[in-house]
Amino acid sequence: MKLTKIHHVAYRCKDAKETVEWYVKHLNMDFVLAIAEDLVPSTKAPDPYMHVFLDAGGGNVLAFFELPNSPAMGRDENTPPWVQHIAFEVDSMKTLEDTRQRLLDAGIDVIGPTNHTIFKSIYFFDPNGHRLELACNTGTPDMYKKLDECKWDMLNEWARTKRAPKHAAWMHETEFN
Repeated sequence: MKLTKIHHVAYRCKDAKETVEWYVKHLNMDFVLAIAEDLVPSTKAPDPYMHVFLDAGGGNVLAFFELPNSPAMGRDENTPPWVQHIAFEVDSMKTLEDTRQRLLDAGIDVIGPTNHTIFKSIYFFDPNGHRLELACNTGTPDMYKKLDECKWDMLNEWARTKRAPKHAAWMHETEFN
C-alpha cells in the first residue's frame, strides 16, 4: 500500500465560528465544509460536535472539532509549546513578510522570520492556542542533496546517543551566531 495524501488533519477548537472566521481572515483559507451530529458516527457515543473544514491549499485540508460537552481544551503540559505546530508553505518571501506585517497589524504576536537556511519561517498562535508556522522555501538543490545524504546517519546517531548530530549544523549557523 502507498498513501496518496493526507485527507485532512483535525484539531480541537474552542469555538468553530471564531476559528473559521480567524483562518479565513488571517490566512485567507476557504471554508469548505461543516458537519455536525449529536452522535459520533464511528463510536455512536452521544457527544454533539461541529466539525469544520478549511482549504489549506494544494489539496490540503485543515479541520477542527468544537466539542461543547467536553472539558475545556488543554494542551500537553509535558511538551514545550514550540513543538506541536501546523506549518503552512507560502510562495515567496514577499508573501511571508507581508503576512507577518498583516498579523502584527491585527495585534497577533509573531516570532521571526527565523532562518532555517533551506526555509525561513514565522510563528504565531491561533485563537485556540495552536502554534502555526508559515514557511518559505529558500534552499538550493545542493542543500537538499546534502541533507538527503546524511539523514540516516543523523537518525542512527541520535538513536544511539540522544544528542544532536552535527551533520546539518550549518542550517542554523546564522541564527546561532
